Amino acid sequence: MGRQLAIQLAGHGCHLALADVNESGLAETRALAQRTNPSLRIILRRLDVADREAVFAWADATAREHGKVNLIFNNAGVGLSSLAETTKIEDFTWLMNINFWGVVHGTQAFLPHLKDAGDGHVINTSSLFGLLAAPGTSAYHASKFAVRGYTESLRQELDMMNCGVSATCVHPGGIKTAIGENSRTDENIAALGMDPRTRKEKFSKLLVTSADQAAATILRAVRHNKRRVLVGRDAIVLDKVQRLFPAAYAVIVGMILRRTYKG
Repeated sequence: MGRQLAIQLAGHGCHLALADVNESGLAETRALAQRTNPSLRIILRRLDVADREAVFAWADATAREHGKVNLIFNNAGVGLSSLAETTKIEDFTWLMNINFWGVVHGTQAFLPHLKDAGDGHVINTSSLFGLLAAPGTSAYHASKFAVRGYTESLRQELDMMNCGVSATCVHPGGIKTAIGENSRTDENIAALGMDPRTRKEKFSKLLVTSADQAAATILRAVRHNKRRVLVGRDAIVLDKVQRLFPAAYAVIVGMILRRTYKG
């Protein structure tokens, strides 16, 4: 999804600063973005968003090299399948450092530069699973519900400051990205009748929206200054189900998971 955001932003004439732990993937993304617009200035940096000092250094370097910053997309994410009761604390910490603290680091590092520009936007990626929960992914839900609360509060603060900066919380459903590959699966999910060996393969059945569709939806929401954006038909439908049946929706989610992982 981050790659498609970069490509589509390049198509709109935006200069880019791209960061990831995967340097070869970064180089491929730059080549694709420059193919869209060869005249753009695109800066790359290998970055672990869990490293607060590194994120702040990247933000300062980006502002210095580009002259100003108008948009920050806090988009890094990983997954973890594990029982709530026995999730290893090192796995929980690994996930929270990326999914939640990475968002906090990126937001705090770039906000001063966005305010200096006088026209900026923070885009933080939560998830459909920041709106509802399912069994076997409690740590992931904890991170994405946290991103949602953090970003919604941030948006209210920015509105009250009237500083020219706003924020949008993104809730993607199943997007065809590499999140399955960047995930961990604990053997303990076998207690739920899920096979840890085929968990990632079966999870891919839930990825129904293309990354380019997702990126277009997100950028449209930013242009219209939306507080929240649901990405994908599955996110739209399940959000409505959760709103209509805030207690009973779990039965529907359970049916979907049983069909996906036991079918």
